[in-house]
Amino acid sequence: MTCGIVGLPNVGKSTLFNAITEAGAGAENYPFCTIDPNVGIVDVPDKRLDVLTEVIDPKESIPTAIEFVDIAGLVKGASKGEGLGNKFLSHIREVDAIAHVVRCFDDSNITHVEGDLDPIRDIETISMELILADLETMEKRAEKTEKMLKTGEKKYKEEMEVLEKIIGTLEDGKPVRSLNLSFEEKDIIRDCHLLTIKPILYVANVGEDEIGEEDNKHVQAVRDYADKEEAAVITVSAKLEAEVAELEGAEEELFLEELGIEESGLDKLIRAGYKLLGLITFFTAGEKEVRAWTAEEGSTAPEAAGKIHTDMQKGFIRAEVISYEDLIEVGSFAKARDEGLLRLEGKDYIVKDGDVCYFRFNV
Repeated sequence: MTCGIVGLPNVGKSTLFNAITEAGAGAENYPFCTIDPNVGIVDVPDKRLDVLTEVIDPKESIPTAIEFVDIAGLVKGASKGEGLGNKFLSHIREVDAIAHVVRCFDDSNITHVEGDLDPIRDIETISMELILADLETMEKRAEKTEKMLKTGEKKYKEEMEVLEKIIGTLEDGKPVRSLNLSFEEKDIIRDCHLLTIKPILYVANVGEDEIGEEDNKHVQAVRDYADKEEAAVITVSAKLEAEVAELEGAEEELFLEELGIEESGLDKLIRAGYKLLGLITFFTAGEKEVRAWTAEEGSTAPEAAGKIHTDMQKGFIRAEVISYEDLIEVGSFAKARDEGLLRLEGKDYIVKDGDVCYFRFNV
């Protein structure tokens, strides 16, 4: 999973990125501090992996990971190249999902690119630039398809119908994801790498003293806006996350507990990202290693095996499967076998979140 962090300049994108990746990206108080995208790989925290590691006692424990890309601040006119917009937009095309950081805190010491605080205006500025960029892409594609209509091939007529539907939606100022396109329709425009078809998560960045206050009027405004497009919202304090990032283990837990915070911003962001993209975590476990893997919800056993190695998918025979809860309850694979909790599953089995799998294959 690759998540692009976007937003206007000086909304806290790079501060948040630094905190969750500890990658040391620039986070200075001036627009376009970030020019080239910073990339950070973050281990996905999962208490189930920790428990499995205690039970199995392997030589190594390996979490799954998520890639965050800190994309430079977009400004009004980005779709026409303002503020190096074309370059920045191309970086967004490469990610799986978008985390749109929205400034929801007042601080006269931190410059706002528009001069004052207005979260909805800021969201709409970014949204419109992405829409305009997609509209230009679609119009160019429609010109080519229109020429191909002369061949009389049915596929070009079907393609034009899809393009016209998308262009109409974009002209209405709505993102492509609002169309809920079918798989076949998405396949037609897949190579266009549209920006507004990507799932989006709004990250309301509040002040340190406001974390946990769901009634912050700016956050509520963002929630109301997101509800209209059925998008998710999480609240974080990038500044506070930067402080949390400097702590480890018990210190971090104690710090969050004192603040009355149940989970860090990173945990919230990853959990929301997984839900946004329809992802699950499954595990493999043995004496050598216990490891977490990411797969799409609805993946078959061979598809999940392919996340480990393509040969395992090609030569899939069957999978031995036990749920995380059942394995922890009995305490070992040996006891699980004795009690008939280890199941043999075939090619049609849909892997579930928390499954512990052993794949048999032959190539």
